[in-house]
Formats: sequence, C-alpha cells, structure tokens
Amino acid sequence: MGGDEPGFAILSRRGQLQPLDGRLSALLGLERLPETVGSVAELMEGAGFLPRAGGELWEREDRLLRVGERPMGDDARLVWTQPLEDDATLIHRRVRYLGMASHDLRGALANVRSYAALLLNGRIPLEAKARRGLETILRNTDKALSFSQDFFDASRADLGMLACERERQPLEPLLSAAVERHLEAAGTASVALSLELPGGPLPEVDVDGGRVQHAVEAFIRHHLLRAQAGEQLRVRAQPQGPWLRVEVRRDGVPVPDEELALVFAREERAFREKKLEDPLRLALAQQEVEALGGSVGASSDAGGTTLYLTLPAMLATSAGVQV
Repeated sequence: MGGDEPGFAILSRRGQLQPLDGRLSALLGLERLPETVGSVAELMEGAGFLPRAGGELWEREDRLLRVGERPMGDDARLVWTQPLEDDATLIHRRVRYLGMASHDLRGALANVRSYAALLLNGRIPLEAKARRGLETILRNTDKALSFSQDFFDASRADLGMLACERERQPLEPLLSAAVERHLEAAGTASVALSLELPGGPLPEVDVDGGRVQHAVEAFIRHHLLRAQAGEQLRVRAQPQGPWLRVEVRRDGVPVPDEELALVFAREERAFREKKLEDPLRLALAQQEVEALGGSVGASSDAGGTTLYLTLPAMLATSAGVQV
C-alpha cells in the first residue's frame, strides 16, 4: 500500500461509521475508528485535526490530510482521507526525524563516555595499557559527540530550522571563554593564542551566546589545524558602525587564495580534503552567524590569514555609552 493512498469508510444516515480498510484509522492516528459520528468534521475534530481554509484540508502537528465525502444510496456517504505533504510539513517531519536521530546517537555515545570516565576515576586499579585505552575511548567519544552535534545542527540549519535563543549580552565573556577553551591545545602546538580587546567597552549584542562562541571556536580550531610552531593566533573585536566585527587572525604562512575562497564550502572541502569535521564546523559557523543577522568572511595577506564575523550591535554598550 503506497504512502499516499487514501483510506475509506462508509458513514450511514444514522451516523454509523464502517471502515472499508484499516487505512483510514491509520491516517487519523487512531487505534480504531469511533462507531458513530455526526459528520466528517466531527470525525476529524475528534482525532485532533483542525481545518484549513476551505475545509478540504485538515492538519494536526506534522500531518496534513485531504478529506472528502460522496453520496451513496440510502443516504449513506463514502468518506475518504488522503495524506498530503506540503513544504512546511516535510520540513517539520525532517526536523523531528533529525531530533530523534540526534537523541538516539548522542545518548549511546554519552553512555560510552560515562562508563569510560567511571573506570578512569581512580577507584578501580588499572594497568597502564588499559588506562591508555580508556583515555583513547574518552577522547574519541568527546570528538564524536561534538561532531554529531555539529552535523545535526547543520542539517537543521539547511532546513531553516536552526534553534537560536537570543539574549542581550556583552560579547567579551563569549570571546574570553572561546579563547580559554583552546589555550591548552595552542600550547601543545607551540602556538601563541591571545584575546585583544579595544580600550573602551564594546556594544552589547542580541544573540545566542552559545552559537557565537561556537563560531569563534570553529575559527580558532581551523587555524590551529594549519598553524606551525611559533605562529600566533589573535582574537580581536572592534565596532564598525552598526556592526561588531570579530576577527581570528593567524600571523604566519598565509593560506593561498584558491583555498581561502572555499573555506566555508562544506562539501567541496570535504571531498578535497577527505575529511568532514573542520569543513562542517566552519560551514555551521557561517549558518549560525547568518541566523543571527550577521555575516562571515575570510581574507589573506603576506602576514597571515584572518577569519571574521560581523554581528549587529545594540545601541547601548554595557557601560551605558551610546554608539
């Protein structure tokens, strides 16, 4: 039976409802149909559907049905419903599916991580080889959790359904947290990482702080993958009229122009580099910033390479000064 085939029932003049197959109850999401109903509208409302304009289409959450009836002998009527999918319905179903997939995958990974961390807490004696193995499991699980979150967020963003919780806030703490999280990795790579802020206060921003921090961290991690020992990474922020510009600058060997032009091209870079993680992370950073009304870009010169984002600035700074 096809996914778009209708379901049928006969509604007698006394209101008795006799299904002709099991399709109608399945389409309505009912274990079984009511024995009697006063009308087709009563049947649909009883199943939780609401009519769209015109009365032929009925919807409930992510389900859209076309409903009709035709007269038969003895004042009986043939009632039928047929599933439809408009763009909004398809997107909503896809987002729900992604949510289920994300929950199942991340739940399983989180369990693996929890047990690895439990065994490493020092209460259970472990041989050196077993400890190294558990530490590897822990690192790879953290990596998989981060990648899966980025993948599902990017998939939602592709559908225009990326969740963003805006809040008016200062930008400085977000930048400080992003830098702090990568100081150890930068030190391991013998790369200097610093935060440079202007002398005066920055305008506040109305953003999802987690999204902005993720984007800045994506820029930092991208540079760290390419940085050579002795190079320097600098995170800088400055107002530019009605915008706030955040730069992540790598002072060192510049990226070639042809590579720079593809820095936010998720699929092209993945195919070229045969890796998904960094291309996905940067593409998601672009989606996050654009969802907040900003933009991203990249530039290169003889002294290094800069990734940057801009965000709309609020009219008052955290110190109460008009900008």
